Amino acid sequence: MLRYLLLSCLLLATQALAQPMPSHMAGGMPGMTMGTNAGQMPTQGGQSAFATIQEIVEILQADPATDWTRVNIEALRQHLIDMDNVTLHAEVSSAPIDGGIQFTVNGAGPVTASIQRMTSGHAMTMQGGDGWQFATVNTVSGVIMTVAAPGKDAAKLKALGFIGVMTSGMHHQMHHLMIARGGNPH
Repeated sequence: MLRYLLLSCLLLATQALAQPMPSHMAGGMPGMTMGTNAGQMPTQGGQSAFATIQEIVEILQADPATDWTRVNIEALRQHLIDMDNVTLHAEVSSAPIDGGIQFTVNGAGPVTASIQRMTSGHAMTMQGGDGWQFATVNTVSGVIMTVAAPGKDAAKLKALGFIGVMTSGMHHQMHHLMIARGGNPH
């Protein structure tokens, strides 16, 4: 009975995750065995940076107006490395200030430059939105970023902390497309 239940769960999960094969792959891929459910393909890119780049490449390939002489996928890859460095490798401390929080963000080696690029770019993009004020000062090992928010948002700012503030704003996806198209979003 337990085997039957386990097999049923696995079959249901497989069916729930299965997606139709993209039209550009309808002929199949060389060397690929499709199994009994031909037409179903995995949907995950395997790693988030890889999947982000894959998504942008698909958008560029589908757009007949793409200027391939300007496309710079390597610049997008470097930006995603910066995002990874800041998210996973930066050391952050915070201190309350009048009307906000001061974040001291440090890293070693290439993490330092990633911190400086990411925080200054984000501060410029988000400056003044919803009354929030951003200031960054580069240090030898990173940045001091000051964020001031209206009184009604004090608890929100504290709860978000540094990385929550860095992820705020739905501009990241378009920012990635702009980088890949050879533009400078900042």
